[in-house]
Amino acid sequence: MNRWVEYNPNPKERRVGDCAIRACCKATNRTWNEVFDDLVQIAYRQKDVLSANKVWGEYLADNGYVRYEPDYPMDVYKFCCNFPHGTYVLGLDGHVVTVVDGLFYDTWDSSGKSVIYFWEMG
Repeated sequence: MNRWVEYNPNPKERRVGDCAIRACCKATNRTWNEVFDDLVQIAYRQKDVLSANKVWGEYLADNGYVRYEPDYPMDVYKFCCNFPHGTYVLGLDGHVVTVVDGLFYDTWDSSGKSVIYFWEMG
């Protein structure tokens, strides 16, 4: 079964470089511009870039998410199979993606990428 749903809230339909913003949009049901504005404020305060794990991690924590590490190695596809209910944001190597009820939302099929950690709505 395919678990990927093509998703791109970027108003200019850009497909690379803003995965943290896109993932946070899906996880919080906010627009790309709203998430961008919030991340800019956090990045400014932290003196870091928008895509830094600390920046979007603080954003998710502020929105009720809790960070976990998987108990065993798994890729995005396996994560979707093992977590069929709920909303999660997955930290991958150089990428971020959101899973909602066993489906992952992204501009490309990242199902084979390994999950390093994940955020779950608390």
